[in-house]
Amino acid sequence: MKLYTAPGSCSSAAHICLVRAELDFEAIKVDLRGDRSLPDGRHLNDINPKGYVPVLELDDGQFLTENVAILQYIADLKPESALAPANGTLDRVRLQEWLGFINSEIHKGFGALFNPDLPEVAKDMTIERLKGRMDYLENSLAGRNYLMGAQFTVVDAYLFIVLGWAPMFNFDLSPYPNVTAYLDRVAQVDAVKRVTAGQG
Repeated sequence: MKLYTAPGSCSSAAHICLVRAELDFEAIKVDLRGDRSLPDGRHLNDINPKGYVPVLELDDGQFLTENVAILQYIADLKPESALAPANGTLDRVRLQEWLGFINSEIHKGFGALFNPDLPEVAKDMTIERLKGRMDYLENSLAGRNYLMGAQFTVVDAYLFIVLGWAPMFNFDLSPYPNVTAYLDRVAQVDAVKRVTAGQG
């Protein structure tokens, strides 16, 4: 398998999970600030017409896109890694619930702030909305080590990466002690340390 990824982007969540699951893969870095050309001469749009990462190239030449799909695919390739509960269980649906929340509320919230042309009024509204989402996370993490409870799963890899963008926008996480303690815990997971250290 090949993971097309950009360090620091949401694709790092898939990178962490591939490492955690001890799967064989090659990480191919994509320069999202450049022309998005790939080492083999193709363009990112050739493998994902949507124009973004992550993209997971399977051994049979098929491509998977979208974090919520890729993360679950990785988990299901190595069920013993416990990166996701078994399909067909309520716990799996809860994991999908978290993936949906992170994707649509946290990722897209911070993602909007990367737009340098975002009007100040829209920026302020986005930050206020994010604060409400952070309140929800703060309450949800009370008494939990990870989002799903005691076990690190794909949702933790995803949330860790997107919350890592907060300092870029001077978004203060200190009012959320459960969240900051959670981020410190996730940062100590071996796969997280290995991927983040490799990205600089």
